[in-house]
Amino acid sequence: MLSAFARPARAALRRNFSISAQNNAKVAVLGASGGIGQPLSLLLKNSPLVSRLTLYDIAHTPGVAADLSHIETRANVKGYLGPEQLPDCLKGCDVVVIPAGVPRKPGMTRDDLFNTNASIVATLTDACAQHCPEAMICIISNPVNSTIPITAEVFKKRGVYNPNKIFGVTTLDIVRANRFVAELKGLDPARVSVPVIGGHAGKTIIPLISQCTPKVDFPQDQLATLTGRIQEAGTEVVKAKAGAGSATLSMAYAGARFVFSLVDAMNGKEGVVECSFVQSKETECTYFSTPLLLGKKGLEKNLGIGKLSPFEEKMVAAAIPELKASIKKGEDFVKNMK
Repeated sequence: MLSAFARPARAALRRNFSISAQNNAKVAVLGASGGIGQPLSLLLKNSPLVSRLTLYDIAHTPGVAADLSHIETRANVKGYLGPEQLPDCLKGCDVVVIPAGVPRKPGMTRDDLFNTNASIVATLTDACAQHCPEAMICIISNPVNSTIPITAEVFKKRGVYNPNKIFGVTTLDIVRANRFVAELKGLDPARVSVPVIGGHAGKTIIPLISQCTPKVDFPQDQLATLTGRIQEAGTEVVKAKAGAGSATLSMAYAGARFVFSLVDAMNGKEGVVECSFVQSKETECTYFSTPLLLGKKGLEKNLGIGKLSPFEEKMVAAAIPELKASIKKGEDFVKNMK
């Protein structure tokens, strides 16, 4: 079932849209001047689904906005600079995407980013809870396994929490899994669909190769190597950039893919499925990534984990303690905030 839905979702980045009255999404990017924020904003500006694009950061946003505003597409672009301008950036938004934070450097784990990025995400999502409480919130800032619980707790504190509207963007794991499987099997990556469940760091990233469409088979040693590559693909990029950054361009693509799928679903398109890290009852973890059916009001139905291979069952069992710890870390951060 998944592949039939996943293919149109990916096509949103490539197809020519018919512009209807519904294609009027107002989207904000918080952290728009950064390594992910700039290419993500470019992709969003390029889409006729977006009618208004507001960009926020603590530096350089007027320049980024001026640059993008010259592009001959319909979205009106405006930049906002500094905390005092953040409320105006958020007012009236349908979707808020948050790639803000510090990137990973060689030798850093996603948890090393925690203290800095946790504070940034808490501050930005608190502003969202006050100024656009009905918007869809898409969190890219790592570690997603902790920043989604942070976002949820901040919205709860403000009394506006809706678990169907807060998404941890794990789409890059799916994008990578599709690409790597396609390479190994000589397939068109656009026709490969691998669900990736769990979380968004290391061994919590669980690619379900057994559920891949089209069906593929790998010897156990190759399957283990492929799985390890998908789990550590972020580190692969960090090392290749030799201290100059982390996965920014591929993450921008993945973030845009998720936003376009979400807006398509909000516009009434049926059968839109993406994996995302959300509040969940699918496992003993309170948050877990699985394929989700998206709808007009966000998460419409959690499609669950499906049938796992023994290899995948072991990965889920290994991931749960780490996920629980990351979730608790995020929740505790908000509880201890002054």
